[in-house]
Amino acid sequence: MLKSKIVQTMAVLATLFSASVASAQATRTWVSGVGDDANPCSRTAPCKTFAGAISKTAAGGEIDALDPGGFGAVTITKAITIDGGPNAGGILNNATNAVNINAGATDIVVLRNISIAGIGLGLSGIKITTAGTVHVENCAIYGQVQKGIDVQPTTPLKLFVKDTVIRDNINGANGGGIFLLPGVGGSVNAYLNNVELSRNTFGIRAEANTNTVARNCFFSGNDTHGVVSVGTAGVVNFDLHKCTVSRNQSSGIRSVNANSTVRISDCMVDGNTTGLESVISGKVLSFTNNSIGGNTTDGVPTGTIPLQ
Repeated sequence: MLKSKIVQTMAVLATLFSASVASAQATRTWVSGVGDDANPCSRTAPCKTFAGAISKTAAGGEIDALDPGGFGAVTITKAITIDGGPNAGGILNNATNAVNINAGATDIVVLRNISIAGIGLGLSGIKITTAGTVHVENCAIYGQVQKGIDVQPTTPLKLFVKDTVIRDNINGANGGGIFLLPGVGGSVNAYLNNVELSRNTFGIRAEANTNTVARNCFFSGNDTHGVVSVGTAGVVNFDLHKCTVSRNQSSGIRSVNANSTVRISDCMVDGNTTGLESVISGKVLSFTNNSIGGNTTDGVPTGTIPLQ
Protein backbone atom coordinates (compact mmCIF):
# COMPACT_ATOMS: atom_id res chain seq x y z
CA MET A 1 0.00 0.00 0.00
CA LEU A 2 2.79 2.40 0.98
CA LYS A 3 4.75 1.51 -2.16
CA SER A 4 1.69 2.24 -4.30
CA LYS A 5 1.23 5.66 -2.72
CA ILE A 6 4.91 6.48 -3.25
CA VAL A 7 4.62 5.55 -6.94
CA GLN A 8 1.49 7.71 -7.31
CA THR A 9 3.17 10.63 -5.59
CA MET A 10 6.22 10.38 -7.85
CA ALA A 11 3.97 10.31 -10.92
CA VAL A 12 2.16 13.45 -9.77
CA LEU A 13 5.46 15.23 -9.09
CA ALA A 14 6.79 14.26 -12.53
CA THR A 15 3.64 15.64 -14.16
CA LEU A 16 3.90 18.88 -12.21
CA PHE A 17 7.57 19.20 -13.11
CA SER A 18 6.86 18.66 -16.82
CA ALA A 19 4.05 21.21 -16.72
CA SER A 20 6.35 23.66 -14.95
CA VAL A 21 9.06 23.25 -17.60
CA ALA A 22 6.52 23.64 -20.42
CA SER A 23 5.02 26.75 -18.87
CA ALA A 24 8.50 28.24 -18.51
CA GLN A 25 8.94 28.16 -22.28
CA ALA A 26 7.79 31.20 -24.20
CA THR A 27 6.34 31.29 -27.70
CA ARG A 28 8.70 34.15 -28.62
CA THR A 29 12.13 34.77 -27.15
CA TRP A 30 14.88 37.29 -27.83
CA VAL A 31 18.67 37.43 -28.10
CA SER A 32 20.99 40.41 -28.01
CA GLY A 33 24.68 41.03 -28.47
CA VAL A 34 24.68 42.32 -24.88
CA GLY A 35 22.29 39.70 -23.49
CA ASP A 36 22.88 36.96 -20.94
CA ASP A 37 21.81 33.31 -21.17
CA ALA A 38 20.87 33.45 -17.48
CA ASN A 39 18.04 35.80 -18.48
CA PRO A 40 14.53 34.56 -19.31
CA CYS A 41 15.09 35.62 -22.97
CA SER A 42 12.29 38.17 -22.86
CA ARG A 43 12.48 41.36 -24.90
CA THR A 44 13.62 43.37 -21.87
CA ALA A 45 15.94 40.63 -20.59
CA PRO A 46 17.26 38.88 -23.71
CA CYS A 47 19.61 35.91 -23.90
CA LYS A 48 23.10 36.01 -25.38
CA THR A 49 23.02 32.99 -27.73
CA PHE A 50 20.62 31.02 -29.91
CA ALA A 51 21.50 27.90 -27.90
CA GLY A 52 20.58 29.69 -24.68
CA ALA A 53 17.28 30.88 -26.09
CA ILE A 54 16.16 27.65 -27.72
CA SER A 55 15.77 25.82 -24.42
CA LYS A 56 13.44 28.59 -23.25
CA THR A 57 11.38 28.65 -26.46
CA ALA A 58 8.34 26.44 -26.95
CA ALA A 59 8.10 24.10 -29.92
CA GLY A 60 6.77 26.04 -32.89
CA GLY A 61 7.95 29.31 -31.36
CA GLU A 62 10.35 31.98 -32.60
CA ILE A 63 13.71 33.40 -31.54
CA ASP A 64 14.39 36.97 -32.71
CA ALA A 65 17.57 39.04 -32.59
CA LEU A 66 17.16 42.53 -31.15
CA ASP A 67 20.46 43.90 -32.48
CA PRO A 68 23.66 42.81 -34.26
CA GLY A 69 25.70 40.15 -32.55
CA GLY A 70 27.39 36.77 -32.75
CA PHE A 71 24.84 34.34 -31.36
CA GLY A 72 26.74 31.07 -31.51
CA ALA A 73 26.17 27.61 -32.98
CA VAL A 74 22.89 25.88 -32.21
CA THR A 75 21.33 22.42 -32.36
CA ILE A 76 17.64 22.34 -33.27
CA THR A 77 15.54 19.40 -32.11
CA LYS A 78 12.01 20.82 -32.55
CA ALA A 79 9.91 23.05 -34.76
CA ILE A 80 11.31 26.58 -34.43
CA THR A 81 11.93 29.85 -36.28
CA ILE A 82 15.22 31.69 -35.76
CA ASP A 83 15.31 35.20 -37.20
CA GLY A 84 18.53 37.21 -37.10
CA GLY A 85 16.58 40.43 -37.68
CA PRO A 86 17.21 43.28 -40.11
CA ASN A 87 20.91 43.36 -39.21
CA ALA A 88 21.41 39.66 -40.07
CA GLY A 89 22.40 38.19 -36.74
CA GLY A 90 25.54 36.12 -37.01
CA ILE A 91 26.97 32.72 -36.19
CA LEU A 92 30.75 32.28 -36.23
CA ASN A 93 31.50 28.55 -36.24
CA ASN A 94 34.95 27.10 -35.63
CA ALA A 95 35.60 23.35 -36.10
CA THR A 96 31.89 22.59 -35.78
CA ASN A 97 28.63 22.94 -37.71
CA ALA A 98 26.91 26.28 -37.22
CA VAL A 99 23.36 24.86 -37.22
CA ASN A 100 22.54 21.19 -36.63
CA ILE A 101 18.93 20.23 -37.37
CA ASN A 102 17.80 16.98 -35.75
CA ALA A 103 14.11 17.77 -35.40
CA GLY A 104 10.99 15.62 -35.66
CA ALA A 105 10.02 14.07 -38.98
CA THR A 106 7.12 16.53 -39.39
CA ASP A 107 8.67 19.61 -37.75
CA ILE A 108 9.02 22.91 -39.62
CA VAL A 109 12.28 24.80 -39.08
CA VAL A 110 12.83 28.35 -40.39
CA LEU A 111 16.22 30.10 -40.51
CA ARG A 112 15.92 33.73 -41.60
CA ASN A 113 18.28 36.72 -41.81
CA ILE A 114 21.33 34.86 -40.49
CA SER A 115 24.97 35.31 -41.52
CA ILE A 116 26.94 32.09 -41.00
CA ALA A 117 30.73 32.54 -41.19
CA GLY A 118 33.10 29.59 -41.01
CA ILE A 119 36.25 31.74 -41.49
CA GLY A 120 37.90 28.74 -43.18
CA LEU A 121 37.57 26.63 -40.03
CA GLY A 122 33.87 25.80 -39.66
CA LEU A 123 32.56 22.45 -40.86
CA SER A 124 29.13 22.96 -42.45
CA GLY A 125 26.92 26.01 -42.20
CA ILE A 126 23.67 24.05 -41.88
CA LYS A 127 23.62 20.27 -41.35
CA ILE A 128 20.19 18.63 -41.69
CA THR A 129 19.59 15.08 -40.47
CA THR A 130 15.84 15.03 -39.72
CA ALA A 131 12.97 17.49 -40.15
CA GLY A 132 9.75 17.72 -42.10
CA THR A 133 10.42 21.07 -43.77
CA VAL A 134 13.37 23.48 -43.57
CA HIS A 135 13.20 27.06 -44.86
CA VAL A 136 16.42 29.06 -45.35
CA GLU A 137 15.56 32.67 -46.17
CA ASN A 138 17.78 35.71 -46.77
CA CYS A 139 20.89 34.10 -45.30
CA ALA A 140 24.61 34.19 -46.15
CA ILE A 141 26.72 31.08 -45.62
CA TYR A 142 30.43 31.23 -46.32
CA GLY A 143 33.92 30.11 -45.34
CA GLN A 144 33.03 26.51 -44.41
CA VAL A 145 35.50 23.69 -45.04
CA GLN A 146 32.71 21.22 -45.77
CA LYS A 147 29.29 22.26 -47.09
CA GLY A 148 27.25 25.43 -47.00
CA ILE A 149 24.09 23.34 -46.56
CA ASP A 150 24.59 19.60 -45.99
CA VAL A 151 21.32 17.67 -46.31
CA GLN A 152 21.47 13.95 -45.48
CA PRO A 153 18.05 13.09 -44.00
CA THR A 154 16.84 9.67 -42.95
CA THR A 155 13.18 10.68 -43.46
CA PRO A 156 11.39 12.57 -46.28
CA LEU A 157 12.35 16.26 -46.22
CA LYS A 158 11.31 19.44 -48.00
CA LEU A 159 13.99 22.14 -48.31
CA PHE A 160 13.22 25.71 -49.41
CA VAL A 161 16.10 28.14 -49.96
CA LYS A 162 15.43 31.68 -51.18
CA ASP A 163 17.26 35.01 -51.43
CA THR A 164 20.44 33.40 -50.06
CA VAL A 165 24.16 33.53 -50.90
CA ILE A 166 26.31 30.42 -50.39
CA ARG A 167 29.92 31.10 -51.30
CA ASP A 168 33.59 30.32 -50.62
CA ASN A 169 32.99 26.87 -49.14
CA ILE A 170 36.12 25.16 -50.44
CA ASN A 171 38.15 22.22 -49.20
CA GLY A 172 39.08 19.83 -51.97
CA ALA A 173 36.56 16.98 -52.27
CA ASN A 174 34.87 17.87 -48.97
CA GLY A 175 33.77 21.41 -49.77
CA GLY A 176 30.63 22.46 -51.60
CA GLY A 177 27.61 24.75 -51.73
CA ILE A 178 24.50 22.59 -51.27
CA PHE A 179 24.81 18.81 -50.92
CA LEU A 180 21.70 16.61 -51.11
CA LEU A 181 22.28 12.96 -50.20
CA PRO A 182 19.35 11.24 -48.44
CA GLY A 183 20.16 8.21 -46.33
CA VAL A 184 18.16 4.99 -46.08
CA GLY A 185 14.49 5.88 -45.73
CA GLY A 186 15.13 9.49 -46.70
CA SER A 187 14.29 11.65 -49.68
CA VAL A 188 14.59 15.34 -50.52
CA ASN A 189 12.35 17.73 -52.42
CA ALA A 190 14.39 20.94 -52.73
CA TYR A 191 13.21 24.31 -54.05
CA LEU A 192 15.70 27.13 -54.73
CA ASN A 193 14.68 30.66 -55.67
CA ASN A 194 17.13 33.53 -56.16
CA VAL A 195 20.07 31.63 -54.68
CA GLU A 196 23.72 32.37 -55.49
CA LEU A 197 26.19 29.49 -55.26
CA SER A 198 29.62 30.81 -56.14
CA ARG A 199 33.25 29.85 -55.55
CA ASN A 200 32.49 26.63 -53.72
CA THR A 201 34.09 23.30 -54.53
CA PHE A 202 30.81 22.67 -56.40
CA GLY A 203 27.61 24.70 -56.58
CA ILE A 204 24.98 22.05 -55.86
CA ARG A 205 25.16 18.26 -55.93
CA ALA A 206 22.01 16.10 -55.75
CA GLU A 207 22.02 12.34 -55.32
CA ALA A 208 19.82 9.40 -54.27
CA ASN A 209 16.08 10.06 -54.38
CA THR A 210 16.00 13.83 -54.76
CA ASN A 211 13.83 16.22 -56.73
CA THR A 212 15.17 19.75 -57.09
CA VAL A 213 13.73 22.87 -58.71
CA ALA A 214 15.95 25.94 -59.12
CA ARG A 215 14.59 29.25 -60.41
CA ASN A 216 16.48 32.53 -60.92
CA CYS A 217 19.63 31.01 -59.45
CA PHE A 218 23.29 31.75 -60.11
CA PHE A 219 25.88 28.92 -60.19
CA SER A 220 29.20 30.55 -60.95
CA GLY A 221 32.95 30.37 -60.42
CA ASN A 222 32.90 27.05 -58.58
CA ASP A 223 36.09 25.00 -58.49
CA THR A 224 34.51 22.00 -60.22
CA HIS A 225 30.89 21.80 -61.37
CA GLY A 226 28.06 24.27 -61.10
CA VAL A 227 25.23 21.71 -61.00
CA VAL A 228 25.77 17.97 -60.47
CA SER A 229 22.98 15.37 -60.59
CA VAL A 230 23.98 11.78 -59.76
CA GLY A 231 21.43 8.98 -60.15
CA THR A 232 23.65 6.06 -59.16
CA ALA A 233 21.84 5.25 -55.89
CA GLY A 234 18.31 6.39 -56.76
CA VAL A 235 16.20 8.52 -59.11
CA VAL A 236 17.26 12.16 -59.30
CA ASN A 237 15.31 14.91 -61.09
CA PHE A 238 16.69 18.43 -61.40
CA ASP A 239 14.81 21.29 -63.10
CA LEU A 240 16.46 24.65 -63.79
CA HIS A 241 14.52 27.68 -65.01
CA LYS A 242 15.97 31.13 -65.74
CA CYS A 243 19.29 30.21 -64.14
CA THR A 244 22.84 31.30 -64.99
CA VAL A 245 25.54 28.61 -64.94
CA SER A 246 28.85 30.24 -65.76
CA ARG A 247 32.63 30.20 -65.28
CA ASN A 248 32.76 26.89 -63.44
CA GLN A 249 36.14 25.21 -63.79
CA SER A 250 34.76 21.82 -64.83
CA SER A 251 31.24 21.39 -66.18
CA GLY A 252 28.39 23.82 -65.86
CA ILE A 253 25.74 21.09 -65.69
CA ARG A 254 26.72 17.44 -65.18
CA SER A 255 24.27 14.52 -65.21
CA VAL A 256 25.51 11.08 -64.15
CA ASN A 257 23.73 7.75 -64.67
CA ALA A 258 20.50 6.93 -66.52
CA ASN A 259 18.49 7.57 -63.32
CA SER A 260 19.54 11.24 -63.45
CA THR A 261 17.45 13.72 -65.44
CA VAL A 262 18.25 17.43 -65.66
CA ARG A 263 15.80 19.71 -67.47
CA ILE A 264 16.79 23.25 -68.41
CA SER A 265 14.56 26.11 -69.53
CA ASP A 266 15.50 29.70 -70.37
CA CYS A 267 18.98 29.28 -68.84
CA MET A 268 22.38 30.67 -69.78
CA VAL A 269 25.30 28.23 -69.70
CA ASP A 270 28.52 29.99 -70.63
CA GLY A 271 32.23 30.23 -69.86
CA ASN A 272 32.54 26.77 -68.29
CA THR A 273 35.16 24.23 -69.28
CA THR A 274 32.28 22.01 -70.42
CA GLY A 275 28.80 23.46 -70.71
CA LEU A 276 26.60 20.36 -70.66
CA GLU A 277 28.04 16.99 -69.70
CA SER A 278 26.35 13.58 -69.72
CA VAL A 279 28.15 10.69 -68.00
CA ILE A 280 27.06 7.03 -68.01
CA SER A 281 23.81 7.81 -69.86
CA GLY A 282 22.85 10.74 -67.65
CA LYS A 283 20.14 12.88 -69.27
CA VAL A 284 20.23 16.64 -69.91
CA LEU A 285 17.00 17.73 -71.59
CA SER A 286 16.54 21.18 -73.08
CA PHE A 287 13.32 23.07 -73.69
CA THR A 288 15.17 24.62 -76.69
CA ASN A 289 15.04 28.16 -75.30
CA ASN A 290 18.47 28.14 -73.61
CA SER A 291 21.66 30.03 -74.39
CA ILE A 292 24.60 27.62 -74.44
CA GLY A 293 27.86 29.05 -75.73
CA GLY A 294 31.29 30.41 -74.91
CA ASN A 295 32.32 27.26 -73.07
CA THR A 296 35.59 25.53 -73.95
CA THR A 297 33.34 22.62 -74.98
CA ASP A 298 29.66 23.54 -75.15
CA GLY A 299 28.26 20.03 -75.10
CA VAL A 300 24.81 19.21 -76.38
CA PRO A 301 21.56 18.18 -74.68
CA THR A 302 20.83 14.46 -74.76
CA GLY A 303 17.28 15.34 -75.79
CA THR A 304 14.86 18.19 -76.28
CA ILE A 305 11.40 18.98 -74.95
CA PRO A 306 9.07 21.03 -77.14
CA LEU A 307 7.68 24.23 -75.68
CA GLN A 308 3.94 24.02 -75.15
